[in-house]
Formats: sequence, structure tokens, C-alpha cells
Amino acid sequence: MIKKLDKLILKAFVGPFIATFFITLFVLVLQFFWLYIDDFVGKGLDLVTIGEAILYVAATVVPLALPLAVLLSSIMTFGNLGETFELVAIKSAGIPLLRFMRPIMVVALILSGVAFLFNNYLLPVSNLKLNRLKYDIINKKPAFDLREGSFYTNIPGYSIKVGKKEKDDSTLREIIIFEKDYNLQDNIIIANKGIMRVSDDKRFLEFKLMDGWRYTERGSRVNTNTEYIRLGFKEFKKVFDLSSLSFNKTEDSLFKDNYQMLSVRQLDGAIDSLSKVHTIFRKKVSDEIGMYVQFYKYMDTAYTPLTTKATADSLRDIIPDSLHSSMNDRVLSQLSIVKSSLEITKTDYQNRMKSLRLHKMAWHEKFSMSIACFVLFLIGAPLGSIIRKGGIGTPLVFAVIFFVIFFLLNNFGKKFVKEDVMAPIYGIWLATFVLVPIGVFLTYKAMRDSQLFNKEFYYRTFRRLRPFLSRFNKKSGAVQPQ
Repeated sequence: MIKKLDKLILKAFVGPFIATFFITLFVLVLQFFWLYIDDFVGKGLDLVTIGEAILYVAATVVPLALPLAVLLSSIMTFGNLGETFELVAIKSAGIPLLRFMRPIMVVALILSGVAFLFNNYLLPVSNLKLNRLKYDIINKKPAFDLREGSFYTNIPGYSIKVGKKEKDDSTLREIIIFEKDYNLQDNIIIANKGIMRVSDDKRFLEFKLMDGWRYTERGSRVNTNTEYIRLGFKEFKKVFDLSSLSFNKTEDSLFKDNYQMLSVRQLDGAIDSLSKVHTIFRKKVSDEIGMYVQFYKYMDTAYTPLTTKATADSLRDIIPDSLHSSMNDRVLSQLSIVKSSLEITKTDYQNRMKSLRLHKMAWHEKFSMSIACFVLFLIGAPLGSIIRKGGIGTPLVFAVIFFVIFFLLNNFGKKFVKEDVMAPIYGIWLATFVLVPIGVFLTYKAMRDSQLFNKEFYYRTFRRLRPFLSRFNKKSGAVQPQ
């Protein structure tokens, strides 16, 4: 009977989990493209590039989609069992809540392990490929799109304007071409009519111009004797190089050292190297300051007191008046150099420390996002058995509420770590520290058949309190102020 019970609960869980996982994945991918829609539109990207971007984005949002899918499917599974009174039948057979939660609990632990393997091995590669592709797409110039009445300036060195385009999109009227060669003035080509054609390999744009003029000025900038040329033509061919509009792929090595592209083993090595920043900068400051402040080198040596007492009240009594001005200038110069050197070193030190925090944050995030699958299961399973509502309505509301709490706490923790407000171990695990007690509390309530989300329970409780409230109101109304 127990084996059949496990199969029953697993079958009830698998369907909603798969459905919610892919729905969540789809929504998160749409969110990414919604943020970067301006960088993708108008670039003339082919279907292969778009499909590659979708694949990489989907892979990067899997660590966030898995916990949400576990949370929603857990609430739906136990909500459906409670709504059909199957939970009542199971409990009446003497089986405790934790026992029939066990099969999905094992699945949640397995999913946590899978999530860690994904975060450690596949996610760095996906982040690397996505960042490289996103960089190439953002830096790619818009596809060739010549519009009536406006200048097209994406071809380096040229500005092209057409007055009218025929229906075939090849025949052009009233064409103006500015050619920038950085001499006395730009060369200008004006034509009444032209035919535009793009080469088969999309590398060249050919204009066959008719009935026009070409204006050129030749000469030196330092000489007023220049030569102005106006050339009329019946037919003129102009070819433009479109290689600058092509999609060029950047090497992956450009982003491979980013903390998001590293596994746990690689992060350990990077953190070990960055942890030596204190020793490195202490020696660096000592070397740089010692060049300008001579007494700095004697700070750690034995101090020998003077045998005679100094009788001067200030340094001015020792240094001759003729050297005061030069001494002040030299001191100010040395202080200015030392200050500039320390400011540069301070900025470098802060950047190194921030990099160390980001690497530690990424290390902890590998584990925290994996454990999140189990943590949200601890919330979803007892919550579903308490609300006893199936379907997609009520479970979705509760799932969204708790996932928003998890998402906000996780983002707040990462923000606090980046700003050096909290240590990485506390900031990244902030959501876990908050949600685990809530999950334990909900499990405790579910084991005792709590009426926590039953409106009838609150209605009956209010009815019992109503006589006491009415008596209190009468007593308070009977006493009138003098």
C-alpha cells in the first residue's frame, strides 16, 4: 500500500512540475527579450542567431525556474489531494504528513543536486556564450534600411538620402550622397534617378545613378588656391562596402575571466588569489610612499633617543629664513605626489576587494540556488495541504507571493554584498535564512490540520468573540464624560 501511495503522489506531482517548469522558463525568457528588445530589433539577425540566443537565455534562467516550478507544483499537488479528500483518507489510515511528503521530498533533494550540477558546469558555459552573443548583437549596426526623406549614416564615411522609393524598392528618386574624406569639404553626388542592388553575398551595395552631378573640391587646407570640380554624368556607378554591417563573432576568451563564467573549483582558485590583496597592497603602499617620505623606511628600526635636548620651539627656528619658501614648495610637491599615489592605490584596492566579494558571492550562489529547490518545497507541500485547493488559481497566488519574497530577498542580499553592506555568506543565504523557519512553521501547522487559511475558521472565531465585543462596547458607552 505504501508503494502505491508513493506512486500516486509522484504521478500527481510530475505532471504539474513539468508544465509549470516550462511555463516559468517561457516567461523568464520573454522577460529577457523584453529588456533587450531594442538591441535585437532592426539588426537583421538570422533565425540561427535568434535560436542560439533563446537557447542560451533559457539555460541561464533554469536555476531560477526550477525553484519556482517546485514551489508551484508542490502547492498544486497537495492542494489537489486535499480538495478531493485524498489527504483525509491517507491521514485516516494512520499515515502522517511527513510520510506521504517523503517521495516528493526525495525528488526535491534530487532536483537540488541536479540544480547544483547545472549551476556548476552548464551555467558558466551558458553565461559565457550568452554574454559573447549579447555583446556582438548590441555592437552590431542596424541592417541596411534606406528610408525616404532621411539620411542613412550607418555606412562609415557616407550619408545617403533618397527623396522617393518606388514600389519595387530598387528604383530611387532624388538621391543625395555625402562622401566624407576629411579634406576641404565633403564630396557630394546628386542624381535624379538610381537603381539600388545588394550583392548576393550581402557584402556590397551598388548604386547605378543616372542624370546627376558630382561636386568635388581639391587642394590644400593651408592654401586658398583650390580647385572646384563639377562633373555631370548620364550614368555613374557607386559601390559601398557593407562589411561594417555584418555580424562578427567575438572570441569567448574576452569574457572567460568574469566571475559568472567560473565553476566552484575555478572560483576557489580566484578567491585564493584575491585574498592576498591585503599583503600585496601593504607592500605596494610601503614601496610607493618610501620613495617620497624618507623617514618611512626607518619606522620599524630601533629608535635611539637624542643625547641633547632640542631647544627650538618650531621647525622654523632650525631652518634658515632663506630656505623657508623652497622647503614649503618641496613639502607641498611631495604631499601632492603622495596623495595622488594613495588615491590611485585606494581605487585599485577597492576594485580588488569588490572583485573578491563578487567571486565569493558567485561561489555561495552555486549552493544557495540549488538548496532553494528544497527550501521552497518545504513551503509548498505543507501550504498545499493547508489551503486544500487544486487547479491553477489559488496555488498560483500563493506561489507568486512566496516566490516574490524569495526573489526580493535574494536580490536584496546580492545588492548588499555588492555594496559591502553584508558579508557574502549572509547576503546570498538571506532568502534561505528567512524562508526555512516559515517552511518549518507551515509544516508544523499542516501536521496538526491547521485552519490557517480557512475563512470559515476566522468567521466562527469572530462569531464567538462578538458577544464579548458587544459587552465591551456597552460598558464603554455607559460611562459618560462629566
